[in-house]
Amino acid sequence: MHIVLLSGGSGKRLWPLSNEIRSKQFIPIFRQEDGTYLSMAQRVYRQVLRADAEAKILIATSRAQVAALRHQLGEKVALSVEPCRRDTFPAIALAGAYLHDKKGVGDDEAVAICPVDPYVEDGYFAAVRELTELAAAGEASLLLMGVEPTYPSAKYGYILPREKGRISRVEAFREKPDESEAARYISQGALWNSGVFACRLGYVLGKAREALGTSDYAALFARYEALPSISFDYAVVEKERSISVVRYAGDWKDLGTWNTLTEIMEVPSIGDVTMDEDCGGTQVVNEMDVPVLCMGLKDTVVAASPEGILVADKRCSSYIKPYVERFTRAAMFAEKSWGSFRILDVGEESLVIKVTLRAGHAMNYHSHAHRAEVWTVVGGHGEVLVDGVRRAVRVGDVVRLPVGCKHKVEAAEDMTLIEVQMGTDISREDKIKWSEPESGAGGRAAEKAKGSDEA
Repeated sequence: MHIVLLSGGSGKRLWPLSNEIRSKQFIPIFRQEDGTYLSMAQRVYRQVLRADAEAKILIATSRAQVAALRHQLGEKVALSVEPCRRDTFPAIALAGAYLHDKKGVGDDEAVAICPVDPYVEDGYFAAVRELTELAAAGEASLLLMGVEPTYPSAKYGYILPREKGRISRVEAFREKPDESEAARYISQGALWNSGVFACRLGYVLGKAREALGTSDYAALFARYEALPSISFDYAVVEKERSISVVRYAGDWKDLGTWNTLTEIMEVPSIGDVTMDEDCGGTQVVNEMDVPVLCMGLKDTVVAASPEGILVADKRCSSYIKPYVERFTRAAMFAEKSWGSFRILDVGEESLVIKVTLRAGHAMNYHSHAHRAEVWTVVGGHGEVLVDGVRRAVRVGDVVRLPVGCKHKVEAAEDMTLIEVQMGTDISREDKIKWSEPESGAGGRAAEKAKGSDEA
């Protein structure tokens, strides 16, 4: 099975645990038997492989999420990366072109497309695999998965089947009706639109040529910024005549708000949390290194992270986005391909960061034009490369990096640094990549590392 997982999102509805870099699918929320936690992306990725151990998974995502995906799913995960944010139709067209031009997938091979963050049981992806088999057999040009509703929700779109069987032609679509309309649609046999569909790859490529002028990967990538921002539903699904829906009756939730997310939390709290006996229907997630105490709270969600603190009635938590959009503070925490960083303190001409590197990983060799840095090793050991000179470092060592010097650090084991940045213009854009002396004689790379994976 070829499957494209769509990983998007701006990270605003689950603030403060999510941000512009760390969208909801990367929040570790699902407790495992060993006491660790999985994110939605990790959970779904494992579920796909349990349904089909030979599944070929491609994740369509934005540049901002590449580091988090590699951190959580491994360096070998296949990614189709948007040069800039667009809606689902351009993203799917680019992913389809990537499969065809880069992976050699043929036009007649079936592919499934679904979000990376639904809360489902394992049988869901067995149904997705069946969807691809029906697409390969020519059941319809486009096949959708429709979820049997459990209540009249105003949060989801609806699919109206033409027949009552498990597989049916689609009669019409209805976008997020009010609850009374939703109840009427359900009485007529309507299904929730899960956003999952399957088709032959040639179908996607044909739609790309028809609407975007090309299905060539290099061409789409080069002019991606000029492509229209339009959803696959509007551009393709609602115009297709040869379209069928397959009913799915298992558990399915779209974990898009704090209210829905807390419904599936297996424990009432995560992190250093104390609740008194008067608390009820309350869930707390604490990612800070300080205790959180809750007393007498009813039907409340509390979340604390370096980004901020949320205390909200569950019914109100769905309306968080316009308030979060007012915040202009840069992300205080992010996962990177090499580890993670957390901003500890922000001054007028200084920044203090806790940097965690995974064993065997390293930052790129780089320099800064406007700031000096001091690294203090507080955990683990490894090696630094400073202006072409290598030396071992371990707990207690201090590395001073003047403005303009080239530097990198590589972790021999999991390693923690306290990095102090000092300068009048501290900026993420102030980073110049260099070749390492062994391979490029210290030559300057062709571009500034603007928006790169490094902290």
